[in-house]
Amino acid sequence: MYDAAKVRALNDEFRTSFKGGRVVATPGVLMRPDVIAVLERVKAFTEFDPDNDPHGEHDFGAFVQHDQQIFWKLDYYSVDLNQGSPDPSDSGVTTRVLTVMLAEKY
Repeated sequence: MYDAAKVRALNDEFRTSFKGGRVVATPGVLMRPDVIAVLERVKAFTEFDPDNDPHGEHDFGAFVQHDQQIFWKLDYYSVDLNQGSPDPSDSGVTTRVLTVMLAEKY
């Protein structure tokens, strides 16, 4: 098993900087006139609790932006993106992908 505290630290580092992985926004998010503000809210997100973060990895968040629910989710892939990561606590074998989407499209 991997170290959840290390995964959390790596997730927070990536999410708050968008460096060290890939960020994907769905078309519904990209078409919003406030797309930059949405991405900045993802970076600034700190409202983790047992409901949205049951494993303590800081890999999911939700917030309302101008009356629309936004979700973001971090997934862990192998470096070549062909399969899941064998160890999300090891950045040498993991590519983090953060997806930002409208909740209604989830």
